[in-house]
Amino acid sequence: MVNTPIIWSGDINTVSFDADGIKSKLMNLDKPCYIVKKQEQIGITNEGSLSHSSNGKTVQLELLIATPPVGITQLGDLNFLKTYNVKYAYATGAMAQGIASEEMVIALGQQNILSSFGAGGLSLTRIESAINKIQTALPHHPYAFNLLHSPSEPLLERRLIELYLQYQIKVIEASAFLDITDNIIYYRASGLSLNSANEITINHKIIAKVSRREVATKFLQPAPNRILQQLVQQGLISELQAKLAEKVPIADDITVEADSGGHTDNRPITCLLPSMIELRDTMQRKYCYQQSVRIGVAGGISTPHSALAAFMMGAAYLVTGSVNQSCIEAGTSQYTKELLAQAEMADVMMAPAADMFEMGVKLQVLKRGTLFPLRAQKLFELYKNYNSIEEIPRSEREKLEKQIFQKTIAEVWQETVNYLSQRNPEKLNKASINSKLKMALIFRWYLGLSSRWANTGEAGREIDYQIWCGPAMGSFNDWVRGSYLSEPNNRHVVDIAKNIMNGAAFLYRINSLKMQGLQISNEYSQYHPIASV
Repeated sequence: MVNTPIIWSGDINTVSFDADGIKSKLMNLDKPCYIVKKQEQIGITNEGSLSHSSNGKTVQLELLIATPPVGITQLGDLNFLKTYNVKYAYATGAMAQGIASEEMVIALGQQNILSSFGAGGLSLTRIESAINKIQTALPHHPYAFNLLHSPSEPLLERRLIELYLQYQIKVIEASAFLDITDNIIYYRASGLSLNSANEITINHKIIAKVSRREVATKFLQPAPNRILQQLVQQGLISELQAKLAEKVPIADDITVEADSGGHTDNRPITCLLPSMIELRDTMQRKYCYQQSVRIGVAGGISTPHSALAAFMMGAAYLVTGSVNQSCIEAGTSQYTKELLAQAEMADVMMAPAADMFEMGVKLQVLKRGTLFPLRAQKLFELYKNYNSIEEIPRSEREKLEKQIFQKTIAEVWQETVNYLSQRNPEKLNKASINSKLKMALIFRWYLGLSSRWANTGEAGREIDYQIWCGPAMGSFNDWVRGSYLSEPNNRHVVDIAKNIMNGAAFLYRINSLKMQGLQISNEYSQYHPIASV
């Protein structure tokens, strides 16, 4: 049987043979792409039609390769777009202390891109103010609020949940959870109901950010009956809601957090994501949920290449973090943004975390232009080696006061007392009889304030700035070098989102052509940021 060649028919003027024209046609993602041959020349066009025979009415050329239009909405899981009423399978994660600011959430939300407000470490009054501002600006657009797990302050976590319920926050991003708490179950179950078709309606959606299979397993399961019954007895949820909660997973989406800024296990995305998808599939076979939990990815997503790689591995959606911190809308100082814009991939390291200091938990921070990670590690070593501030040799205590605290230890403790007397008097009482805890609280004074200094641009404290950052920041800077996005003052979160997603779609087209045998030079296959995208 003889294969009849496919013929392209159309206006020859729509075919490009020059470099600029070819790149332009490849970039036109809304239309199909035809690679044609005219004598010995290879050209490309987005117009025309295909057939197996000549119609004699227009120019006919041999078709070599064809690809269909590439819609950005084709990347990721369509159900993610429908669930959150967004146009991209892309979201920005909650960077604590308002770094993921109201301005960031609103700018993205107005473009129907999901963004989570960084509520971690903020007072309830400050969070309430953010809720009012965001809800006023986005009455019909998507947004989310962060619920940062507070193992040492469960009452604070409960009050935050109550605030979210009061203001009818429909989507929360749950992060840093090591176990399921009654607070998150309360939020989930209290939003369950039956519709007119007797189907379960989930009004309170949870996007859980995890990096470990054992934690993911808990979010992939229904809520524990023990906790549900406690909530029923407390009058917080109904018997019906408790029954419905046994039929749905705790989370609608799980964001697999790989090598990211802040809290991270530094696990490679190529290992972690497939493992989590396999786990999800196992749990789905066990529980047969009406809607399977979607698995997204965060950590290391900062370029079109990394975005496409994640989608090709099966990610339902992407979440960016570090790169947004360098943007105009981020709630951090200009000095910090400029440091981030200079960062390279190796300019990060792990340092003790303020919120879980005693547990030895670490987070990833920028080391370029700051001594924070080294000084924080010094504090943790002192904490491990001594049982009280008084046990630390005088010479070491003097170094603490002069080099790190820039205050006397007595002054630091007094400020700690003033803070905890309002926020957590119970912990203050424990510290009065536990010298080890008192020492930890003194050290946490520095660890806690250092991130605020970075956000507010505290003059004279630049060397102590704690800037959460992953290697993705350096990769992003490499990608945008020489483009308009190389300057921090040009970085807008919406521009970055559009360029990453548009670039991923473009690279998908290029790879599709390559897989069909097209030999294409690098000048055509690179995507650089476009201001008007």
